[in-house]
Amino acid sequence: MIRKTLIVAAALAFSATAHASEELAQKGGCTGCHKVDAKMVGPAYKDVAAKYKGQKDAAAKLTDHVRKGSTGVWGTIPMPPSPEAKISNDDLKKVIDWVLKL
Repeated sequence: MIRKTLIVAAALAFSATAHASEELAQKGGCTGCHKVDAKMVGPAYKDVAAKYKGQKDAAAKLTDHVRKGSTGVWGTIPMPPSPEAKISNDDLKKVIDWVLKL
């Protein structure tokens, strides 16, 4: 019984964190080009998580791509830079951590 309670509590905590992170992504303008599980202008977050799975520097790479923009990582459509005025460093870290856990 205790084990089931802990599993449920962990699932609820992850769900709340995921929802908050998705809201931060929306607030930062990320969802204009990205969805969790479907390609839009940019790749799905789940595809990003799969591509960077197991890479120790994944969060740093993604932060760099978001801040500076990128070209050629996912095809020919460039990703424009997103300055801190658009999404704070703290919020960006939360979003990237969430994406990498998908």
